[in-house]
Amino acid sequence: MLRLCLAPLAALAALASSPAIGDEHHDHRQHIEFSVRSVQDGSWSDPATWRPARVPKSGDRVLVSRETRVEYDVKSDAVLRLVQVVGRLDFARDRDTEMNVGVLKVQNSDECSESGFACDFAGVNLAGEPLEELGGVLPALTVGTPEAPIPAEHNARIRLHYLEGMSQDDAPALVCCSARMELHGAPMSRTWVKLGRSAKPGDTSVTLAEPVEGWRVGDEVIVTGSEHAYRGRTFRNNREAVGTEERRVTGIDGAVLHLDKPLEREHYGEGEFRSEVANLSRNVIVESADHDGIRGHTLYHAFSKGSISYARFAHLGKEGVLGRYAIHFHLLSDTMRGGSVIGASIVDSHNRWITIHGTEYLVVRDCVGYQSVGHGFFLEDGTEIYNLLDRNLGVQAYRGRRLPNQVLPFDPNDGAAFWWGNGRNSFTRNVACENDEYGFRYDMQKTSQFDSVLPIAKADGDGQEMIDVRTIPIWNFQDNETHTEGVYGVLIAANGNRQPDTSIRDERMLERIRDIDWTGPDVRHPHTLRNVKIWEVHYGLRPHSPAMLLEDVRIDNAAYGVYRPAFENQVYRNLHLSRIGAEPFNRGMDDASAQTGRVTVDGMIFENFNAYGLALVQISDNNLSGDAETHFRNVALRDVHPRRAFIDRGGGALADPVTEKGVPVYVHDHFGPGRHAKVVSDAARDVGRDGEKYAKVESLTGEKSLAAEVSRVEFPELLDPVDDHPPATIILSARREDGRLVVSGVSHDNGEIDRVMVNGQTATITAQSAGVADWEATIATSPPDVIIAHAIDQRGNIEQRRHEIRIERRAKSAE
Repeated sequence: MLRLCLAPLAALAALASSPAIGDEHHDHRQHIEFSVRSVQDGSWSDPATWRPARVPKSGDRVLVSRETRVEYDVKSDAVLRLVQVVGRLDFARDRDTEMNVGVLKVQNSDECSESGFACDFAGVNLAGEPLEELGGVLPALTVGTPEAPIPAEHNARIRLHYLEGMSQDDAPALVCCSARMELHGAPMSRTWVKLGRSAKPGDTSVTLAEPVEGWRVGDEVIVTGSEHAYRGRTFRNNREAVGTEERRVTGIDGAVLHLDKPLEREHYGEGEFRSEVANLSRNVIVESADHDGIRGHTLYHAFSKGSISYARFAHLGKEGVLGRYAIHFHLLSDTMRGGSVIGASIVDSHNRWITIHGTEYLVVRDCVGYQSVGHGFFLEDGTEIYNLLDRNLGVQAYRGRRLPNQVLPFDPNDGAAFWWGNGRNSFTRNVACENDEYGFRYDMQKTSQFDSVLPIAKADGDGQEMIDVRTIPIWNFQDNETHTEGVYGVLIAANGNRQPDTSIRDERMLERIRDIDWTGPDVRHPHTLRNVKIWEVHYGLRPHSPAMLLEDVRIDNAAYGVYRPAFENQVYRNLHLSRIGAEPFNRGMDDASAQTGRVTVDGMIFENFNAYGLALVQISDNNLSGDAETHFRNVALRDVHPRRAFIDRGGGALADPVTEKGVPVYVHDHFGPGRHAKVVSDAARDVGRDGEKYAKVESLTGEKSLAAEVSRVEFPELLDPVDDHPPATIILSARREDGRLVVSGVSHDNGEIDRVMVNGQTATITAQSAGVADWEATIATSPPDVIIAHAIDQRGNIEQRRHEIRIERRAKSAE
């Protein structure tokens, strides 16, 4: 295998002024002495490898010295205080291995501290964060490699122990400081799949939607919940509310898994809405030794290399401590472009599953997050761009506390499977289930405590520019699903949950609404969500932002369908709502009943609605701009109880409008081609002023609405989307096969990838879905010293920030 490394990059100057986020009383500069160090290549178990000539024992501080390569070939209960890798440490692949350690640190330094966060070499800031690339041969920890993972018949385990005298905020830890860290277990064809048949209480087997490879008897699996249950404030330690069940596999027959004990709940496995079965077991394990005590964390710093695949991270994360997460990519910028987390399971984290902080071009794919305090898959500060989160499953992110000194002060950390604040990332084919507050939440605000104008890398690669991140549209959000959530399915927020005091029902309320800063993307670059499925939740979709395009949205069995929208240039296409309770299509800003602009819905199905609940569509009472309107076209009502009004005023807080104009709702072609219905509130101050004849219309109006037939009303085109942004490309591997160099990677875009170029030749796209293309290229001639890859989308946008790697011919694995 060839070694990969990044081409030279500018130093991360922004880190120079970043505050320390570790224990303010812990000085990472207090360096220590090593008890034992390697003096030659060899096995860990061979005394000749070490000076003094003995195998490391409990309490030792161990140095794997520069220019030595040690194979870790033991399964030992000895608890090492510190292991620092400056040379290379490889876990054996031909046996079970286990290391018990306080701090395991990989860094290019002959000095070390016991800090589980800070790096210990020149060129770091006061927090111990690297500011520049060191150069030279990188220290390396390899627990398997992508090409040679730990075989399925063996386990490799790292157990992190807190030891007296260490900082409780920093240790125990596994830390990569501008070095290389590889963690790779036996691969699986899929880490989670949908059910292929419904499972009933008492069943001792489940049928998967497809057979899976790499799953084994004895594996721990979960079968996710299918029914939304009242859970108070949290699913955490709330067995009555949780529908997800944990089991062990006792046998595998094709697509059928046999379980160690009967299921207690029903799990849907047929039709549109189906639960998932996920495998939590892996044969490479990083875990806290004391689940109920002081937990460990893992971390990659800037200028690090490496990747993770099919490894388990269990009982990690320090609850309530900033920056101490189960898996943490910390302020990497693009220095770890080519890094990935594939097929990992993150189980019982007390502080997130995977945190991507100030990092670009990371691939997180096929991972399973199960139980986290605070948000699970988390992009931390709004500067993160071009990251790909594809086909991950997030189950039970719990409500946590705001973390001290967190970057975004408006984030309540209240439990989302997926949380991000910069739209220029891809979220595709992910599923969220049973999270305390949200399946997916995007949020970016400008407040007195936080300025949303941030330094963002330019698409052409020419440095950075200051951008109000609120104006960056959600770039690629496709084929995502959320179900059985505690509160929300999907929430897209502009300035968060800001809602006026609706107890003030006069012009003062409207002024407060007008004072809300609704800065967001523009009509040529709207937030775009496609093919979204939401079911068994309380609030389905909350589109709380201007300039949105929502296509193929499916919401089933929720109390509220489209809830508290901020209607301003919002376009819905193919919206399908069924079995929605109180309010299927809510008025603008809910109880404020205020609308600032226009909204269109082209293609709308209301299906299976009983007699209980409010109108299918609610009229906004207050027209803040004077030109607010709602337009429907191609509407179908299926199995809707005749007592359920189509369009009417809302419920709850209901008072007379305070604006001079109401908000009309147009149903195009309702009475026939070119014969439209204009529906208004009977309390609107301007009702009848347009000279139209309003009356009750059966199956259209409700108790508080009137309609008139009108013509010459155009269905407005509110958005003019243009794709003028290039794709993002990540080289994931380069390997030699039969004298040729095989390069593979992934490109993602808000449209479709047309082609990928690798050193001037066109790569083969092996799979493409939801704007994500996997590709491979074979370079048959003499392998070059540099590989350069970039993508072109179908609109002709050419990627300028190309991924460039250097090939070191004599190296044996990927950096």
